[in-house]
Amino acid sequence: MGGGLPVLNGRRVIQALLRTGFVVNRIVGSHHVLVYPGDPARTVTVPVHAGRDLKPGTLRSIIRQTGLTVEEFNELL
Repeated sequence: MGGGLPVLNGRRVIQALLRTGFVVNRIVGSHHVLVYPGDPARTVTVPVHAGRDLKPGTLRSIIRQTGLTVEEFNELL
């Protein structure tokens, strides 16, 4: 894929982040807030709307907040 941004829904993003050690801290409406134990700066909010994929800018922002590169993120999928 060469570092391109995948098309994903929020649920798939959360599954990928759980593999890296993130945990779901709380759910506010349709937004899942994930935290990385031991590093409170790595808190990520992922919108989960049934049947809707995340916009590229939203996904890029989520990946940036995790501290991962797009390549690292793609490998989790």
